[in-house]
Amino acid sequence: MTSPLSAASWTYAEEFVAEDEVLAAARARADEVGVVPISPGGGATLRFLASLLDARAVVEIGTGTGVSGLWLLRGMRADGVLTTVDIETEHQRLARKSYTEAGIPTQRARTIAGAALDVLPRLTDAHYDLVFVDGDKAEYADYLTEALRLLRPGGVVAFDNALWHDRVADPAQRDDETSTIRDLGRTIAGHDGLVPLLLPVGDGLLVAKKEWAPEV
Repeated sequence: MTSPLSAASWTYAEEFVAEDEVLAAARARADEVGVVPISPGGGATLRFLASLLDARAVVEIGTGTGVSGLWLLRGMRADGVLTTVDIETEHQRLARKSYTEAGIPTQRARTIAGAALDVLPRLTDAHYDLVFVDGDKAEYADYLTEALRLLRPGGVVAFDNALWHDRVADPAQRDDETSTIRDLGRTIAGHDGLVPLLLPVGDGLLVAKKEWAPEV
């Protein structure tokens, strides 16, 4: 099936929800340190999901310079807390600067420096409404395992770069990162306890709702 969308329409959709000066500044910091943040369309999707879930507690894997965190916080409840994990302390310092510029109280953004697979096991089971993943692609399958433990029933996990620069849809592309992301999609699509959706925003956003456990 050929998409009826032109490049201009795709760009129009990506930029439909405009970013303000605070987000622009966070993106500029990302460029300075070589971080590739989520696209505007992907960020707007995260805000929408956080708002739809009335999210009070969110985990983010991959803080960057705060672009995705700003989008998430703007969709969460006024008393919601973002727990964001990154191995790069300098990136987190820049993210905190972005949060401050946005007027976000310090207690609403908890930054934890460290490797995600060391930090996540210390977080509370079934406590979180949303888990957003933009970390090491080689660890995406492990992040899914942790996310399913961390999410409450009805919560949502979202993976950025799910199309990985147009490589995932091309079966000829078999490098490790592409294969890992492709396998993740298959796992989520075939998981009985998840409701999956792959959105062609930015570099692809793979989302899945954790189903409520059936009554016994």
